Amino acid sequence: MATLMAADAYLQPAAEQAHYLTHQNALDDPGYQHFLNKLLVPFMSVLPPNQRGLDFGCGPGPALSSMLRAAGHAMVDYDPIFAPDHGQLAHPYDFITATEVIEHFRNPAESFDQLDNLLRPGGWLGLMTEFQTDDQGFANWRYRRDPTHVIFYRAETLRWLARDRGWFCEIPKKNIALMRKPLG
Repeated sequence: MATLMAADAYLQPAAEQAHYLTHQNALDDPGYQHFLNKLLVPFMSVLPPNQRGLDFGCGPGPALSSMLRAAGHAMVDYDPIFAPDHGQLAHPYDFITATEVIEHFRNPAESFDQLDNLLRPGGWLGLMTEFQTDDQGFANWRYRRDPTHVIFYRAETLRWLARDRGWFCEIPKKNIALMRKPLG
């Protein structure tokens, strides 16, 4: 269902942070905003107005949070390296975004349980990650060669993760999953 890297191949924290700093994720970069719109556009179609959201794994420049604030949502940022305020993980949210984050989960079941606990009943989780689709080309896949990526999901894996938690899951486009926690 998912391909998980061997734990002995994980980067040490300092090397992982150094690699993240090589990414070009500037808040005002139109190319990066276009990239984030792959999630933002379908996500905005399901979100009610004026919600309180968490950008989980926001990175050094929380561009998606900025875009969601501009759309009228109250946003909080959390990232274990760049915005490690664990107080942000102490209360529930109407929605959570995790763009280019879940492929870094070293313990995916625990991490998805954490997201479930942070999401209010009826809340939405918006995910963006490159889906594993080509087993023949996996060894040379650019996404797999990123040393910080430790798990790779298929669309059916994300559907299974949602079902396992009683969530609704929609895959509106390639590499995007929208999940909704039931009302109660």
